[in-house]
Amino acid sequence: MKSNLFSPDNAAMLLIDHQVGTLNWVKSNTLEEIKRHTLALARSAKETGMPLILTSSQEDQVQGPLFDELAAAVPEAFANRIQRQGVVDAMKDPQFAMAVAAAGRRNLIIAGITTDVCVVYPAITAIQQGYNVQVVVDGSGSPSTLADETALRRMEAHGVTLTTTNQLIAELAQDWSSPNGSKLMQVLFEEVLSKQG
Repeated sequence: MKSNLFSPDNAAMLLIDHQVGTLNWVKSNTLEEIKRHTLALARSAKETGMPLILTSSQEDQVQGPLFDELAAAVPEAFANRIQRQGVVDAMKDPQFAMAVAAAGRRNLIIAGITTDVCVVYPAITAIQQGYNVQVVVDGSGSPSTLADETALRRMEAHGVTLTTTNQLIAELAQDWSSPNGSKLMQVLFEEVLSKQG
C-alpha cells in the first residue's frame, strides 16, 4: 500500500504573506506563536533540502515586508520570494504557480497570513489542480477565531488536511534517529519546544 505521508523528499513548503502589516491583523493566535511556528516550518524545509517558496503581496502597501526573523532564517528563499502585486489566490499568480510547478512536488505544505484570505484560496486551488495539501493551522491566523474556523472548515470540505507544526515535523521526520529526523528534532526544540511558557 502506498504511503500518504509527506516527507522532505516528496513535499514542498509554501509560506504565504507572513508580512509585518498583515500579522498585526491576526487575533486568532498570538504573534509570537505564529512567528515561532513559521520559523520552525521554514527552517525544517531549509535543513532537509525541501523546496521552500515564500511569497508576499504588495510589500510597499499596508501589508509591509515579510517579518525580519523569517528573512534572517532563510535568506536564500527570502531573496527569491515571489512578490505578488495583489493577486489574492497565490496559485493564480503566474510567477508563484510556476515556482510551485518547478519544485516538482505533488505534496504541498501551506501556512500563511491570513488563513481566511491568503491561505484558503490557494489551498483549494491547489487541491483542484491535483495537489495534496496540508495547511499548518498554528503557522497561520485570521482577524478572528470565527474567521479562522470558517476558513478551516471550508478547506477541509475541499479535501485539505489540517495539521499543526509539531504534528507536521513529526510526519516529516518519521524517525528522530534518522539524519533528517535529528535535524528536524533540533529545529522543533530550538524554535518551538524550548520557547513554550
